[in-house]
Amino acid sequence: MAASFVTLFQWRLNSMLLHENEILLGVKDQIKSLISQLDAAGSFTGDVGMILGRESGHGSWASELRGMLRQAEDFVDDFVIRAYGQTEKDRKDSIAEFGKELQNFNSRISEILNRRPPVEAPLMLEEIQRFVRSNIPSSEDKETDLVTCMLNYINLPYDLKLSLLFCCAFLRRHYQSIDGLVRGLVAAGLVQEKPGELMEDKAQENIDKLISLGMIEELEFIRDHFRVPSPYCELSLGVMKAEDFFMSTANSDIMVPPTARHVSIYYAANTIPNTNSFLHSLFFFSEMDFSKACSDCLRNVLHNSKLLRVLDLKNTLFESLPDEVGKLVHLRYLGVRESYITKLPESISNLRNLQTLDISGPGVGFELSNGVLNLAQLRHLKMSAPAIDGEVRVPQGISRLGNLQTLESIYAGSGIAKELGVMTQLRSLKVSCVSDDHADELYFSVMKLSMLRKLSLTVERGRERGSYKYENSFFPCLESFSPPPLLQTLELVGRLIEVPLWLGLMENLTKLYMCYSYLSENPTTILHFLPNLKYLQMVNAYKGRHMEKEFFRAGGFPKLEYLDITFDNLVEWTEIEEGALPCLKQLSIHDCKELMLLPEGLQHVTTLRILDMWGVHEDLIRRLSPNGGPENYKIKHIPLVKYQGHMRNGFRGRWTPQ
Repeated sequence: MAASFVTLFQWRLNSMLLHENEILLGVKDQIKSLISQLDAAGSFTGDVGMILGRESGHGSWASELRGMLRQAEDFVDDFVIRAYGQTEKDRKDSIAEFGKELQNFNSRISEILNRRPPVEAPLMLEEIQRFVRSNIPSSEDKETDLVTCMLNYINLPYDLKLSLLFCCAFLRRHYQSIDGLVRGLVAAGLVQEKPGELMEDKAQENIDKLISLGMIEELEFIRDHFRVPSPYCELSLGVMKAEDFFMSTANSDIMVPPTARHVSIYYAANTIPNTNSFLHSLFFFSEMDFSKACSDCLRNVLHNSKLLRVLDLKNTLFESLPDEVGKLVHLRYLGVRESYITKLPESISNLRNLQTLDISGPGVGFELSNGVLNLAQLRHLKMSAPAIDGEVRVPQGISRLGNLQTLESIYAGSGIAKELGVMTQLRSLKVSCVSDDHADELYFSVMKLSMLRKLSLTVERGRERGSYKYENSFFPCLESFSPPPLLQTLELVGRLIEVPLWLGLMENLTKLYMCYSYLSENPTTILHFLPNLKYLQMVNAYKGRHMEKEFFRAGGFPKLEYLDITFDNLVEWTEIEEGALPCLKQLSIHDCKELMLLPEGLQHVTTLRILDMWGVHEDLIRRLSPNGGPENYKIKHIPLVKYQGHMRNGFRGRWTPQ
C-alpha cells in the first residue's frame, strides 16, 4: 500500500496545517515542501505490486517508501503529543528540531523516488491468479469470481480501497450502521479533509460508490446497516494478510505486528492483546463479561498506545473507563457501546481532538459531566435513553459545542430546548421525554435548524406501572410544529390525535417511523402524497381492526421501497388497489396475530422481492403455503418469503421459487 501511504500522509500533513496552526507557525514551509514532494510521487502501482509478491527492484523501492512514510507519520504524531505538554521554551526547541527532521524526511523520500523505474510493468493476470490461490482458499469456480473482484479492487481509487478494507476489517462479523461507518472512516483519517467541506459528506460519498459497485451492500432486514458481501470480504482479508496494515482476527492472544495500524479483535475471550505502540485504531468486540484483569489489561494498552485515533470497545460490559483514556491526545473516536458505564472519567475533558463519543447501549443510566463541554472538536454525541427514566440529561452550555452534528437521546427540559435553537450545525437530533413544560420551546428551536437531516421525537411516557407502549402519552402541541425543509428522516414515538398536515408536505422526506400513534383514522390518507418516501415503518400507528383499499391507492407512495407494519389489533386487510406501491421491494408484517388473509391485489405488486412475516397466525401461513395453500397465488411471484409464529419457539421457515 505504498501509494496509499503517500495519500494518507499527505492528508495527515494537510490536516495538521488546518488544526495545529498554533504550534506549526515556524515549520509551515517545510510541511508544504514535503507535501509538494509527495505530489511529485504521482500515481503508481507500488502497493498492488507488493501485495502480489513482486520481488523486483520496483517492489524494493515501493517497500522502502512505505517504511519511510510510516516513520514520518509516527514522528509527526509523536511531535504533537510532546509539543502540547511542553513549556513555551521547550516547545520552541522541539519545533526547530521538528523542522530539521522534516527536511531530512524530504531528502530521503526524494532519494527513494529517484530510484523509481521509469516504466512500470503492467499487472499480469497470472500474478493475480497466483495471489488468489495463495491467500484465499476457494474452488475453481469461485476463483474466477475472486480474480474478477481483484481486478475491480486494483482499479479503485486509493480512498475507496481504504474504505473497503476498513469495512471488512472491523465490521465483517458485526452488522454496523452506515452512519457509524462514516464516523469511523473520518476519525481513522481515511478521508481527505478540505477547508469548507464536511469529511462526513466525503465518507458518505465513498460508501455510496462502493454500494453502487456492489462491494458493500445495505441490509434489507436491518435499516441503515450494511455488510461486505463475499467474495469481496474474502478478497479484502487476503489483501490485509499480505500487507499487515489492517488486521482482523478472532484470536485475542495473537501478536500484533509492528506494521499494523488498524486492528480488530472480534468474538474475543476475556483478554485484550498487547498492541504495538504505533496503533491508530483498535476495535474490540467481546462475547462474554470482562474481568478486573481485563480492565487492567485495557489500562496497559491505553498507556502504551499513545497514537490511538479510534478506540471502539463493544459488548465489553465495562462499568468504568481508566483515567489513561484522557491521555490519548490523538483520539478522535471513543465508543463504549453495550457497556455498563455509568460515569465517564474526568480526564475525558482532555481529549481535545475527540470527534465521536458513542456511549449508546443497553439503556443504563449515566451522568454526563461538565467535562464534555471542553471537547471543542466533538461532532457526534451518541447516547441511549435509560429504559426506566427514558432520558439523558446533558449539562447546560451544550450549545458551546459548535461542531456538534449528532446529538442523541437527550432531555430537552431545564433550558436545553432553548440552547438547541443556536446549534444550527446539527444534522441529526434525537430527543426523549418530550413534555408540555418544554415542547413549544423545543419545536421553535428545531424549526431553526436548517441543516437538520434526521429528527427523532419521543413523548414522555406515563409513569404508571406496565405502561410500555405510550397508550396514554400524547404528543403536546405538535400541530404548531413545522419541520426544517431539508429533513430526510423523521421518527415520532407517542400518541397522536391526528396526522399533522405538515407531514404530507415534506417533499424531501425519505424515511418515516411512526410508533405508538394509535390513530383512529387511516394515517396513509396524508402520507401517500409524499413524493420521495422510500421507507415507512408503522408500529401501532393505527388502532383500527380493518384496512381497506383506501390505505394503498393507485399512484400512492410512488417511490416507497420498504413497508413495515406492526398493528396489534389488525384482523382484516382486504385490498391493495392495482397500481399502488409501484416500487415496493420488501413488505414486513409483524405481530399481526389475528390477521388471517393477505390483501387481494398483492399479486399485482410485481416489484416485491421479500415478504417477511413475524409473529403471525399459523392459519395465515397455511393459506399461503406453496403446497396447496388457496392464497398462494398472491405471493408466488415473490422470490423470498420468510415467516415465524408469534410464540418464541413456534413454527418458522422460508419459501423460495421452485
